Amino acid sequence: MKNKLTQAALQRLEVESALRSKTLAIVMGGGAGSRLFPLTKERAKPAVPLAGKYRLVDIPISNCINSGVRQVYVLTQYNSASLNRHINRTYKFDQFTRGFVEILAAQQTAKGEAWYQGTADAVRQNMRYFLEGDWEYFMILSGDQLYRMDFRRVMAEHIVNQAELTIATLPVDAAAAAGFGIMHADEEGRIDEFVEKPKDPAVLAKFRMPRETVAALGRDADDELYQASMGIYLFNRQVLEDCLNNDKLDFGKDVIPAVLKSNRVHAFNFQGYWEDIGTIKSFFDANLDLCSVVPQYNFFDSVAPIFTHARFLPASKINGATVREALISDGCVISDAQIERCVIGIRSFIEAGTTMRETIVMGADYLAGAVGRDPNRPAPGIGRNCRIERTIIDKNVHIGDNVVITPANKPANMDSELFYVRDGIVVIPKDTIIPAGTWI
Repeated sequence: MKNKLTQAALQRLEVESALRSKTLAIVMGGGAGSRLFPLTKERAKPAVPLAGKYRLVDIPISNCINSGVRQVYVLTQYNSASLNRHINRTYKFDQFTRGFVEILAAQQTAKGEAWYQGTADAVRQNMRYFLEGDWEYFMILSGDQLYRMDFRRVMAEHIVNQAELTIATLPVDAAAAAGFGIMHADEEGRIDEFVEKPKDPAVLAKFRMPRETVAALGRDADDELYQASMGIYLFNRQVLEDCLNNDKLDFGKDVIPAVLKSNRVHAFNFQGYWEDIGTIKSFFDANLDLCSVVPQYNFFDSVAPIFTHARFLPASKINGATVREALISDGCVISDAQIERCVIGIRSFIEAGTTMRETIVMGADYLAGAVGRDPNRPAPGIGRNCRIERTIIDKNVHIGDNVVITPANKPANMDSELFYVRDGIVVIPKDTIIPAGTWI
């Protein structure tokens, strides 16, 4: 028993040391984020507001911090100003640690003038920075996913399996498998085959998880499940160098299939909540689910909190409103309105008589009368006697009195001067002014 305890303690120390000082996290900022347009019209995808007061990028960075990984680069190239501002204001470590969270934006150099062409290409273009440090492990993460993962467990399995690459996987059914990279692993969890977004049922059938593996996950052994890549990779240093010493552009499509042939690659089976927030619908659904009595994702986790910019706003003020299943952020004033299943972002002002259902209000960057703002521009907020449903209202939007916004009787996708419709959801772009009496 003593030897077992000693071995477990040594392994735990090895894992903690590996994550604290030997691991670099690389958060992928993604491309132009066209599927999240118009939320990405003026900001990078990781900078899109989430759950009233956070940004998408806060999720992977918080997972890193909670797991002991304090050295993080965020790679981006599109509309990076707001992301830079958020990172600089939020993540500051003391001068006695090696911790940092920094942006690496795409740039033209003597070795190349092209923008990032894919996930692998983005990492390759920045390898000179990554190799300057003495990191032994590189963790590649996505900047647009909602999940909570303890990377200490990933590292522990990586070390025990003597893996050179560990890929986090998620069990999915056949209907969802066509949208993922799907892999097959042996009884020890070693991945021996990979296919990107399989459409042929005959091909997919070969990748079905063994009944024993499904049962070990606590599921019914007869469930038809497949191991889907989450786009989360833990590389040994030399393996990452070797697999990017070429012109391959994407990890999923190009790099991973090649690595399987020459290296020891293992799967880490993740079973918690995970959502890829890549479309307006997935963004909308993930936010509204947070309003549920028991949401699938828990922001009220004191052991592994989600960090964001501390704004020091006053407590929100509710003046006789009726509120049901809603998130209300700091600095809001809501007067005699009806709020049902809504996410209300920071500094939101909602006037009397307004009814809102299934709506996301991202709030405002400033309050009325803020210094340096145009005094002739109406302040952000929602006026009196409005009716708004199934809508995303981006930041700093002013909506006048007696406005109606609904996707009813509209096509699933359309563009207009004041709004867009995506996946049957109305989106009001940032800084828009909706005149009083407007019917959308």
